[in-house]
Amino acid sequence: MRLNSACCMALAACLTWLAGFAPAARAQSEFTPPAGKGRLVVVVSGAFGASTYQPPARRIAALGYDAILLDSHAMTSASTLRAAIARAQSSPHALPGKVGVAGFSMGGGELLRNATAWPDLVAVALLWYPVTRGINDAASFVRGLKVPVLMFAGEADQLSSHCCTIKTARDLGAAAAAAGLPFELVTYRGAGHDFVLEGLHSYDPDAAADSWRRAAAKLAEYLGP
Repeated sequence: MRLNSACCMALAACLTWLAGFAPAARAQSEFTPPAGKGRLVVVVSGAFGASTYQPPARRIAALGYDAILLDSHAMTSASTLRAAIARAQSSPHALPGKVGVAGFSMGGGELLRNATAWPDLVAVALLWYPVTRGINDAASFVRGLKVPVLMFAGEADQLSSHCCTIKTARDLGAAAAAAGLPFELVTYRGAGHDFVLEGLHSYDPDAAADSWRRAAAKLAEYLGP
């Protein structure tokens, strides 16, 4: 099969973009939108690794966004995460502007602690059952939130006694509400950790479907359809 010049140029642009990633940030995959280009959403995986979170990333891409999936294990610091997001903006499939971020479990915790303080870079954060270990003073923590947040939590999340407790999620929601911050917490009765991942015993189809409906609306609100 022979490629025409336009295809060769597009392939070369993609390869050049991928080659520019620092080694710690190369654990990533890109899922392009149906139109070929779209506003960028950076997805950060949970502890299972990036491959497990390809279906959610593909789902975001299907909504019309350029979805770039990062492995949370490679995001070893706030500076590494910020550099990976900034670099992702140079993808030939990403339209210019602030990005959306979406994180799951460990990746959601990284975004909650870091990307929500970067209003110059991030337009909105979607967080599914983020790790909240170490957040002992919700009122103090939410003072650092500078980006609108939509957070999902399972009321029966028992991954560990301190990882992603519903109490901490509710404390954050209450503190953010008291401070008048754009932080929306949605909880699901009976849902545990990883309720959005099909194929796992913890998958909850009703909670997953509702979270995706809300996530799509939130992305459209801040990034456009």
